Amino acid sequence: MKEIPIPYVRANQTGIVTVLLIAIVLQLPWLIAALWVIQAAGLLFGPKANLFIRIARPLLTRYIASSQTEAAELQRFNNSLGVGFLTFSLLSFAFGWSIAGYIFAGMMGAAALSAILGYCIGCTLYFQYKQFRARSLNRD
Repeated sequence: MKEIPIPYVRANQTGIVTVLLIAIVLQLPWLIAALWVIQAAGLLFGPKANLFIRIARPLLTRYIASSQTEAAELQRFNNSLGVGFLTFSLLSFAFGWSIAGYIFAGMMGAAALSAILGYCIGCTLYFQYKQFRARSLNRD
């Protein structure tokens, strides 16, 4: 699949924000670990393996045909960033640095919430990365 319907992307972002909000407010690091598993499965096996998308799919079926899409490559980049933040969060917890663990988790939650609200931080980073690569290739 080269494109991912926006409703699926929003379902994933909503799941991320919800789980992280609960994890941070109730101080439940194991929920962050569960979210890592959900996001890593999506990264490794594609959007169909993402639990949030699987749950939302039956509810969104009628909207998919007419919905806009996002590039799968961009979503994979964003998912990689998210798994990275969750990994740093879990490593922080493993070292006993709870505050850092919640900060990394909060950064991912803030990025997902901003994407829901219309500004994709990961998309901006992806664009800058692609620009950097294009300039680097042109120098050679």
